[in-house]
Amino acid sequence: MKRQLTIATCAAVLLVLSRAAAAGEYVALPGGELRSVMPADGKEAPAIVAAFSMRSAPVSNAEFRQFVLAHPQWQRGQAPAVLAAPTYLAAWRGAADHGALAPDAPVTNVSWHAANAFCASEGARLPRWHEWEYAAAADATRADARDDPQWLEHILNWYAHPASTPPSRMRANAPNFYGLYDMHGLVWEWVEDYSALFVSADSRTQDPRKQLDYCGGAALSLGDRRNYAVLMRIALLAAMEGAQDGGYLGFRCARDAATDTSKLKDSP
Repeated sequence: MKRQLTIATCAAVLLVLSRAAAAGEYVALPGGELRSVMPADGKEAPAIVAAFSMRSAPVSNAEFRQFVLAHPQWQRGQAPAVLAAPTYLAAWRGAADHGALAPDAPVTNVSWHAANAFCASEGARLPRWHEWEYAAAADATRADARDDPQWLEHILNWYAHPASTPPSRMRANAPNFYGLYDMHGLVWEWVEDYSALFVSADSRTQDPRKQLDYCGGAALSLGDRRNYAVLMRIALLAAMEGAQDGGYLGFRCARDAATDTSKLKDSP
């Protein structure tokens, strides 16, 4: 009987561990005020970011393969055209086979709808823009390194490199201050509120151009090198539709602190 209980206990532990691994590692971030390129009042007020948690790395090819196996409606060729473009998972060898792509490289060519569905499958969501910006402001030792010209130069160098090969494996470099990997230099990332980044404050406007009323003209000065790298991401996301994707566009998931039930890694 004792041996049977031990076996049962071990099986239960293994099941919990496997579920935790399937859900990825989430890192707790404390939140706080953020000097955002998109001020909360459209002028200069800081954004207030509530405590939340975020996947320590983007979702990988291997993880997304497990997702489409469990949810075949998101396999290539099965997802409705309104939710996924013809380029969805274009680099994969088959509907549920990432082929020669590294299993621990970030999955790309994934639509916003598919990314959102993946996050929902593990009780999460895509990070909101201010959460992503807050997390991405950190370097290895500081919560906000954006005033360091050397760090900014390192980030900007990635934008100058041609995207001629698939993204490389994750976690090749040290994590940032919060324990997050590859916030810069590997892939672009979807955010939950991507469609609200460049829209007019007045939805009734007839001006066909996407306006910057929400963002504030002064904050969005492309002459400010401190803002340039993050503005590149905003510009990309603002140009996207939910069904579109890209060869260097991936995602990671986030959770509200109050509802996060995963095993969190404490922030420094």
